[in-house]
Amino acid sequence: MKTLIRAACLVCLAVIPFWTGAVGSQENTDKPKYANLTFVFTADEVIDKMFELGKVTKSDIMFDLGCGDNRICFKAAKKYGCKGIGLDINPVRIREAMDFAEKYNVGLLVETRHADALNVKDLSDATVVVMYMFPEFMNLWLPIAKEKLKPGTRMLSHDYSFSDWEPDLTVTVKSSTREHKVHMWTVKKK
Repeated sequence: MKTLIRAACLVCLAVIPFWTGAVGSQENTDKPKYANLTFVFTADEVIDKMFELGKVTKSDIMFDLGCGDNRICFKAAKKYGCKGIGLDINPVRIREAMDFAEKYNVGLLVETRHADALNVKDLSDATVVVMYMFPEFMNLWLPIAKEKLKPGTRMLSHDYSFSDWEPDLTVTVKSSTREHKVHMWTVKKK
């Protein structure tokens, strides 16, 4: 079964350039609005605090925007049994996430997508959204969040905040390397 999953993932990675327009003579008109490929590992202490503040449960559907290796969704699925959807525009990160899928062995609870986090069609399904994205992304994503997320959705951000929306709660978390901030917002009725 693992060999079949790995083979399917490799096929998907092989066709990603065709889906994204990276291969061929036509210019891709669907380029992401924000395409910073920087990946910074999220400390386990920060992930645990996000789960605690977000009150993650089995009934949640977690979206990780700019998921990198998608470890946060895999850990949530393993610990709580919730569904997770990780989105990243970097095919290298998607490949790393496939390796983590084998390590965490959570079956079909977690999906990793090569996708633009600013253009997610099923975002309204989310009950928890996590991210570790720079302020430029946060400000582009804010109007999308306000439009598409349903009331009660919890959003958690590592270190960075929105410029025009104060968090409901901000806590400091110590890891072995430094202090981190975790910000949390709850989407209110429109």
